[in-house]
Amino acid sequence: MSEQEQQIGRLAMRMEGDWWVAYFAAPTSMEGALELGRIKLRLVEDKDRKEAFMAIFQSFIGELIKEKTGREPSSWDRSMAPEHERSGSA
Repeated sequence: MSEQEQQIGRLAMRMEGDWWVAYFAAPTSMEGALELGRIKLRLVEDKDRKEAFMAIFQSFIGELIKEKTGREPSSWDRSMAPEHERSGSA
């Protein structure tokens, strides 16, 4: 990330029971994360459907970031969540 870019938030996806839940979260913590939506896990077993679900929420977050900064996100990091955030069934 360049000096002009900074991460102000991220799309965090979590399995919670039978649900896959999308959150807008701070760069390094789930504290205060905003739930954006959820879908039954069985409905996103298909890779294309799973990607489409994530793309919808990336577009929502992109709009929020553009409203706040006047710029669209330049990239989306697809890294794994830190171990302390991975619960499998929160």
